[in-house]
Amino acid sequence: MEQVRPKIAYDCDVLVIGGGIVGLSTAYAITRAAPGTRVTVLEKEPGPARHQTGRNSGVIHSGIYYRPGSLKARYAVRGAAEMVKFCAEYGIAHAVTGKLIVATGRDELPRLHALVQRGRENGIPVRELGAPQIAEYEPEVRGLAAIHVGTTGICDFVGVARQLAGSSGADIRYGARLARVDRRPELGVAVETARGEVVRARVLVNCAGLHCDEVARLTGDEPGMRIVPFRGEYYELARPDLVRGLVYPVPDPAFPFLGVHLTRGIDGGVHIGPNAVPALAREGYGWGTVRPRELAGTLTWPGSWHMAGRHWRYGVGELRRSMSKSAFTTAVRRLLPAVTADDLVPAAAGVRAQAVLRDGTLVDDFLIREGARTVHVLNAPSPAATACLPIGREVARRALAALASTD
Repeated sequence: MEQVRPKIAYDCDVLVIGGGIVGLSTAYAITRAAPGTRVTVLEKEPGPARHQTGRNSGVIHSGIYYRPGSLKARYAVRGAAEMVKFCAEYGIAHAVTGKLIVATGRDELPRLHALVQRGRENGIPVRELGAPQIAEYEPEVRGLAAIHVGTTGICDFVGVARQLAGSSGADIRYGARLARVDRRPELGVAVETARGEVVRARVLVNCAGLHCDEVARLTGDEPGMRIVPFRGEYYELARPDLVRGLVYPVPDPAFPFLGVHLTRGIDGGVHIGPNAVPALAREGYGWGTVRPRELAGTLTWPGSWHMAGRHWRYGVGELRRSMSKSAFTTAVRRLLPAVTADDLVPAAAGVRAQAVLRDGTLVDDFLIREGARTVHVLNAPSPAATACLPIGREVARRALAALASTD
């Protein structure tokens, strides 16, 4: 006897959890690729881009840092060009400024040369500079050598997120915090918000950023990682004339963090930061924000302890610069000797959603996984804002494939 599938009144075809730039780009990509697909976005905040999207350096990354062939490398290079075009098309503030990556110690020179090679492998034009040539770009910056990356830029990522939301045609619901998920592979996904609203969808896409692992577990999928939040603290430069554009140190390849850098933003102000210190809550933008349940989740994850055991020296240095403005100033003065502690004015912090595996490995690449009627974006920190358009298309491709399999 033929089994009759019950008729369900779906509220949408694809339900996206998270109204940051990746979630909104996914909604935009779905409606572009498959017009007529009904998409709903649930965002717990009263507006878009309130966390990682709206609290970063505002840099359109070139893709020079990332391992050739990785998703980060491919999507950042492609995404940077697309982001500039998108901003130009919709009149969103942006500029292609280029940037310097500066070696201040001899031990950094081999790493700087390795970046030149990596840039070339990723198809990024790079100019090598000796110490005297640094002043052509940044008169106040000092270093032994540098590279100039011409394709780096800056933009208003919050403006990009708003445009994606408006152009997607999706039903975007703000103030809709996810409370429960009922995923039935043969039927679909029903979610209930904290306000008691129920949304029924054929496919769920998890772009919840700082909470993506929790959302995955709510659907019944074990993500195999945990988000360990790292706060990045910033200062604003009281004398912005000291910096013309973007200046970065040579990063440590053992970490997915780029180090404290100098960024002249689209508003003309110069931000200095971020460092990377453990946050005591997923949205812990200051030491005073502690959420015991979230902190316990971090401390009971074996990967947190394995990570701490491997990298405690690095962590101690970051904590010291967090607790001491003097130590932070000393770190900045390696690049910008003219800066003083009085030049640094505290600015808003951000929190990076860093995926950590059970063995303590910090996931370096973007991580997208699938379950029955679900697609989970489980690691999308920087350069995800730069790369949001190609990320959105990839997530949309997987979501539409899952949707087709339900017909």
